[in-house]
Amino acid sequence: MADRTILITGASGGLGRTVVQHFLDNNVRVIATVSSEAGKKDLTPHPLLNIQVVDLTDENEASDLIQEAIHTYGRIDAALLLVGGFAMGAVSDTKGSDLSKMFQLNFDTAYFVARPLFAHLMEKGKGRIVLIGARPALMPAQGKNVVAYALSKSLLFQLAAILNAEAKGKNVVTHVVAPSTIDTPSNRKSMPDADFSTWVQPEQLAELLYFICGEGADTLREPIWKVYNQA
Repeated sequence: MADRTILITGASGGLGRTVVQHFLDNNVRVIATVSSEAGKKDLTPHPLLNIQVVDLTDENEASDLIQEAIHTYGRIDAALLLVGGFAMGAVSDTKGSDLSKMFQLNFDTAYFVARPLFAHLMEKGKGRIVLIGARPALMPAQGKNVVAYALSKSLLFQLAAILNAEAKGKNVVTHVVAPSTIDTPSNRKSMPDADFSTWVQPEQLAELLYFICGEGADTLREPIWKVYNQA
């Protein structure tokens, strides 16, 4: 019998697969979202795993996901919003369409889930939302060649601050985890000459996310987690 119900978006990604398995291994029921039927094949079947194919850039689909999960399980205790995208480009290379694409992938997908879920958590008086930020969103010098990515991720820090201000006095907290480069197959392929040993391991992030969603983090408020390793 699972002791908690956790929503994990972007479950078939390089980080998502590891995080999903970590929570399942610790007896947590996981509602995992993927963007296509093919994405289901990236996740190992498990009695506590419920895989949903959802387009999280569609606000109605995201809202339906939350309402159906609440109807099925009675509650959602926390959500890890891992969906996102990355793009290179300095200001001179970044058009409005580039901004729109990154905002849609990195902000809209988080906001469309967080909005209905936040209402549910506030009604319960307890819960956690975890957003995935990025170091270039906190350090402008590192964002100069990834402008659209950095700007879209910066909105997540503002969203967390707003949600935490509204939830003040309740045990509902929105966290932002800001990693440096994560050691995933896609990142290795795009940066083959990098020193992978300095990168953040998916397993390390999975352990942190599990801690954030547990009772050990109950006293934390308005947290930003800078997970840089040596990168």
